Amino acid sequence: MNIHSKFVKGIFALTLACASVAGIAMDKSPAPEGAEVYIISPENGATVSSPVTVVFGLSNMGVAPAGVNKEHTGHHHLIIDAPLPDMDLPIPADDNYKHFGKGQTETTIELAPGKHTLQLLMGNFIHVPHADAVASDVVEITVK
Repeated sequence: MNIHSKFVKGIFALTLACASVAGIAMDKSPAPEGAEVYIISPENGATVSSPVTVVFGLSNMGVAPAGVNKEHTGHHHLIIDAPLPDMDLPIPADDNYKHFGKGQTETTIELAPGKHTLQLLMGNFIHVPHADAVASDVVEITVK
């Protein structure tokens, strides 16, 4: 990656962070009609071992990397043991809100033994949920 790309990505990240801290609403993208995101695996109620592989499902919508403003697309965000975020701001990025801005459709995560919740939320090219939020049902799992 050249210095210009690093600079542009840095400015983009700073803009999102400032908007989030200042409570500034960001532009929302329309979601395609019938768009649905869901967790393929693990299934709701499953007992699993860590690390846990989470496989994402998506229908009636495409996947595009963060920063790519293409109609009817977005990218996945995995919410772990947390509620849906403020739908008018960029989705947070921390241990509870994992971003998959390269267009990934699965991940493997380490989880402590016990009960956990998983949920997917699609974000647009600037990590903001779509105008009609595309969120999965919550999946509850137990890690042994």
